[in-house]
Amino acid sequence: MKALRASASLLVLRSKPLWRLLAADKAPLIMGLLQSLLLDQDKTLSSSVFHERLSRELEMLRGQGYDLPQTAQGYVADWIAEGWLSRRFPGGASEEEFELTAEATSALRFINSILKPRTAATESRLANVIQQLSRLAEETDSNPKTRMAALVAERERIDAEIRALERGGVKTLPDERALERAREIIALAEELAADFRNVRDEFDKLNRGLRQSLMESDGSRGEVLEALFAGVDLIAQSEHGKTFTAFWRLLTDGEQSATLLGSLDDVISRPFARSLEQRERRFLQNLTATLMAEGGTVHEVIQQFARSLKTFVQSREFQEQRRLHSLLKEAQQAALLTRDAIRPNATLNYSLTLTSSRIRSISQWELHDPSLNVADASMPDAEASELGLDAVEELVRQSEIDFRTLRRHLQEALATVSQITVGQMLERFPAEQGFGSVVGYVALGAKHGELTQEGESVRWVGSDGKHRTARVPTIYFVRERAIELFDE
Repeated sequence: MKALRASASLLVLRSKPLWRLLAADKAPLIMGLLQSLLLDQDKTLSSSVFHERLSRELEMLRGQGYDLPQTAQGYVADWIAEGWLSRRFPGGASEEEFELTAEATSALRFINSILKPRTAATESRLANVIQQLSRLAEETDSNPKTRMAALVAERERIDAEIRALERGGVKTLPDERALERAREIIALAEELAADFRNVRDEFDKLNRGLRQSLMESDGSRGEVLEALFAGVDLIAQSEHGKTFTAFWRLLTDGEQSATLLGSLDDVISRPFARSLEQRERRFLQNLTATLMAEGGTVHEVIQQFARSLKTFVQSREFQEQRRLHSLLKEAQQAALLTRDAIRPNATLNYSLTLTSSRIRSISQWELHDPSLNVADASMPDAEASELGLDAVEELVRQSEIDFRTLRRHLQEALATVSQITVGQMLERFPAEQGFGSVVGYVALGAKHGELTQEGESVRWVGSDGKHRTARVPTIYFVRERAIELFDE
C-alpha cells in the first residue's frame, strides 16, 4: 500500500510543469536559456526585450550545431503552455512582461544544487538545527520553572562571556567555518526570495477560486458575496494572506530592518568574506533590497486582487459572468444528452455564422516600427550638367513670365509713340512666351498703365505656330509714365 500511495503521488507530480521541464527532450537547452535570461540577472523582462534576447541566444546555439527549428515567438508560446513561463500586464506598462513560474524556478534551482552540491553534513547546518530546536522547546514550554531555569542559564553564559572579554580573550570562528555559515545563509535566503513567487501564485489561485465561487454560487447572495458587500478583504483574511501579512510586518519593522542591515554590513566587511564569490557577495549586499522588492510585488498583487475582486462585485459584472457560465453549462449538458442519439460524424442540417473577428494572442502581435518605413533621405551627388547659362536662362523664361523683356519692349515702343495698347504691343513684338506674354502685359498695365472700362481683342502666335485670340481690358501705356518701367 505504501508503494501504491507513493507511486500515485509521483504520477501526479510527473504531470506538473516541474517534472515536465526536467524530462523535456531538449531540457538542457531550454533550462540553459531560461536560466540565462530570467534567473541569473533579470527576473522579469518586457515582451520585446525578451523576444530579442531569446532570438539572439537561439541564433548562437544554432551556430554551435544545435537543432532549434522554431522561432523565439514559437518557443515562448510553448513554454507558456507548458507552465514554465508566466506573463503579466502590470498597471501602467506599455507591454506585457515575462517571468519564470515558481515550478520552473524550483526545477532550475534543483539542477543547480546538483551541479554545485553542498557538503552533506556541515557544522553550521547542525548548529542551526540545534539552535532552532532549542528555541522551539523554550517557546513552547508552559512550565514557569523550566523557563526560568533556561533564562538563568542563558544569563550565566552571557556573564561568563563578558568576563572573558574583560580578560581580553576574544574567540572568533575560523575563516573556514565562517565561510561555511555564510554560504548556508545565502542558500537559505535564496530559497526565501524564491518563496515569494510561490506565495504570489497561491494568491492568484485564491483570486480565481473566489471568482469561480461567485459564478457558481446559487441564489442572489452567497457567503462570498455577503462578505464582500460587508467590506471584508477575503484575500487578506485568507490563510496565505495572514501568513504573508505577518512576514511583511516583520520585514518592514524598523528595528528588525536596522538589525538586518547592520549585520549584513558587518559580515561583508569581515576578512573571510573576501573568499566568497562575486555573485555571493553581491547577493548579500542586495539582500534587503531583494526581499523588499519581492515582498513589495506580492503586496501589490494582494492589493490589486482585492480591489479588482471588489470592483467585480460592486459593478455587478459577476452577474453577467454567471449568466454566461450558466449558458455554457446548459450547452454542455445538451451536448451530453445528444451524444448517444447523434453520431459525431453525422451531418447536421444547421449552419453557424462565425464572427468576423480574429481572436489572437497579444504575444503574436508585432509593434509597428516607424524607422523601418523611413524614406531614404540621403542626397547622392548629381552628375555634372551639360547645360550652359543660355539654356538655363531659357528654362527660367519658360517657367516664369519674363517681365524684364516685356519692359524693354514697352520702352522701345514708347520711344517712338506717345501711347500704345496691349494688342498693338503684340503686333510689334511676338509673344515669345505665348499666353504668358499677354498676362505679363496686362499685369504691367494694371500697375503702370491707364486702365479703361472698354475691352480689346488681342492676337498672337503660340509656340506651336497656331494663331490665338483673347479678350482683355483696354490698357494704354503712355510715355509720361514710362519712367516707372525703369524704376523696377
